[in-house]
Amino acid sequence: MSQYYDVGDETLWNPSIGASRLFLAQVRLHEDELGLASGLAPMDMDECKIEVGAFREYTEALVARHLRTGHRVILALSEGFVATVLVLARRAGIEPDALRAEAPTPPGQGDDGAARERLETLADRLDHAMAR
Repeated sequence: MSQYYDVGDETLWNPSIGASRLFLAQVRLHEDELGLASGLAPMDMDECKIEVGAFREYTEALVARHLRTGHRVILALSEGFVATVLVLARRAGIEPDALRAEAPTPPGQGDDGAARERLETLADRLDHAMAR
Protein backbone atom coordinates (compact mmCIF):
# COMPACT_ATOMS: atom_id res chain seq x y z
CA MET A 1 0.00 0.00 0.00
CA SER A 2 1.10 3.55 -0.65
CA GLN A 3 -0.10 7.11 -0.43
CA TYR A 4 0.01 10.05 -2.81
CA TYR A 5 1.17 13.64 -2.34
CA ASP A 6 -0.37 15.65 -5.14
CA VAL A 7 -0.38 19.16 -6.54
CA GLY A 8 -3.40 19.29 -8.80
CA ASP A 9 -3.27 16.17 -10.97
CA GLU A 10 0.49 15.69 -10.54
CA THR A 11 1.82 13.21 -8.00
CA LEU A 12 4.99 14.53 -6.36
CA TRP A 13 5.61 11.50 -4.16
CA ASN A 14 4.14 8.03 -3.66
CA PRO A 15 5.63 6.65 -0.41
CA SER A 16 4.69 3.60 1.61
CA ILE A 17 2.12 4.15 4.35
CA GLY A 18 4.79 3.83 7.07
CA ALA A 19 7.08 6.43 5.50
CA SER A 20 4.10 8.71 4.87
CA ARG A 21 2.88 8.44 8.46
CA LEU A 22 6.34 9.30 9.82
CA PHE A 23 6.68 12.20 7.36
CA LEU A 24 3.27 13.69 8.20
CA ALA A 25 3.96 13.45 11.94
CA GLN A 26 7.13 15.48 11.39
CA VAL A 27 5.25 17.96 9.18
CA ARG A 28 2.77 18.61 11.99
CA LEU A 29 5.55 18.95 14.59
CA HIS A 30 7.35 21.53 12.45
CA GLU A 31 4.10 23.38 11.76
CA ASP A 32 3.85 23.90 15.52
CA GLU A 33 7.53 24.91 15.79
CA LEU A 34 7.29 27.40 12.91
CA GLY A 35 3.79 28.63 13.69
CA LEU A 36 2.89 28.05 10.02
CA ALA A 37 0.53 25.73 8.19
CA SER A 38 2.40 23.48 5.78
CA GLY A 39 -0.16 23.45 3.00
CA LEU A 40 -0.35 19.65 3.25
CA ALA A 41 -3.95 18.64 3.75
CA PRO A 42 -4.83 15.70 5.98
CA MET A 43 -4.50 12.32 4.27
CA ASP A 44 -7.85 11.45 2.67
CA MET A 45 -8.37 8.14 0.89
CA ASP A 46 -4.57 7.72 0.58
CA GLU A 47 -4.19 11.18 -0.99
CA CYS A 48 -2.66 14.33 0.45
CA LYS A 49 -3.36 17.48 -1.53
CA ILE A 50 -0.69 20.19 -1.35
CA GLU A 51 -1.63 23.86 -1.51
CA VAL A 52 1.45 25.36 -3.20
CA GLY A 53 1.29 28.87 -1.71
CA ALA A 54 1.23 27.70 1.91
CA PHE A 55 3.77 24.96 1.15
CA ARG A 56 6.13 27.55 -0.35
CA GLU A 57 5.95 29.70 2.80
CA TYR A 58 6.41 26.66 5.06
CA THR A 59 9.39 25.38 3.04
CA GLU A 60 11.05 28.81 3.03
CA ALA A 61 10.73 29.09 6.81
CA LEU A 62 11.79 25.48 7.43
CA VAL A 63 14.93 25.67 5.28
CA ALA A 64 15.92 29.09 6.61
CA ARG A 65 15.56 27.90 10.22
CA HIS A 66 17.53 24.74 9.47
CA LEU A 67 20.39 26.76 7.96
CA ARG A 68 20.39 29.29 10.82
CA THR A 69 20.83 26.79 13.61
CA GLY A 70 24.27 25.82 14.75
CA HIS A 71 22.87 23.22 17.16
CA ARG A 72 24.38 19.91 16.06
CA VAL A 73 21.65 17.73 17.59
CA ILE A 74 18.85 19.75 15.98
CA LEU A 75 20.70 19.59 12.65
CA ALA A 76 21.10 15.82 12.96
CA LEU A 77 17.46 15.30 13.93
CA SER A 78 16.00 17.51 11.21
CA GLU A 79 18.30 17.15 8.21
CA GLY A 80 16.55 14.15 6.60
CA PHE A 81 13.12 15.68 7.09
CA VAL A 82 14.14 19.06 5.68
CA ALA A 83 15.76 17.35 2.67
CA THR A 84 12.54 15.38 2.04
CA VAL A 85 10.49 18.59 2.14
CA LEU A 86 13.01 20.18 -0.21
CA VAL A 87 12.55 17.38 -2.76
CA LEU A 88 8.76 17.83 -2.67
CA ALA A 89 9.13 21.60 -2.93
CA ARG A 90 11.39 21.37 -5.95
CA ARG A 91 9.02 18.92 -7.63
CA ALA A 92 6.30 21.53 -7.06
CA GLY A 93 8.49 24.24 -8.65
CA ILE A 94 9.59 25.84 -5.37
CA GLU A 95 13.22 26.84 -4.80
CA PRO A 96 13.80 28.29 -1.31
CA ASP A 97 15.57 31.66 -1.29
CA ALA A 98 18.00 30.47 1.41
CA LEU A 99 19.44 27.94 -1.06
CA ARG A 100 19.96 30.28 -3.99
CA ALA A 101 23.61 30.67 -5.01
CA GLU A 102 23.67 34.36 -4.11
CA ALA A 103 22.16 33.80 -0.64
CA PRO A 104 24.63 34.70 2.12
CA THR A 105 25.61 32.16 4.75
CA PRO A 106 23.11 32.71 7.56
CA PRO A 107 24.42 34.43 10.70
CA GLY A 108 25.39 32.03 13.45
CA GLN A 109 26.16 29.21 11.05
CA GLY A 110 29.66 28.36 12.12
CA ASP A 111 30.40 25.83 9.39
CA ASP A 112 30.63 28.33 6.51
CA GLY A 113 27.88 26.79 4.39
CA ALA A 114 28.50 23.11 5.15
CA ALA A 115 24.91 22.61 6.35
CA ARG A 116 23.65 24.00 3.04
CA GLU A 117 25.92 21.64 1.09
CA ARG A 118 24.88 18.61 3.19
CA LEU A 119 21.22 19.48 2.70
CA GLU A 120 21.65 19.85 -1.07
CA THR A 121 23.55 16.55 -1.33
CA LEU A 122 20.99 14.65 0.72
CA ALA A 123 18.07 16.16 -1.23
CA ASP A 124 19.71 15.11 -4.51
CA ARG A 125 20.10 11.53 -3.26
CA LEU A 126 16.55 11.41 -1.90
CA ASP A 127 15.11 12.75 -5.15
CA HIS A 128 16.27 9.55 -6.88
CA ALA A 129 14.87 7.37 -4.08
CA MET A 130 11.43 9.00 -3.71
CA ALA A 131 8.92 7.25 -6.02
CA ARG A 132 6.41 9.34 -7.89
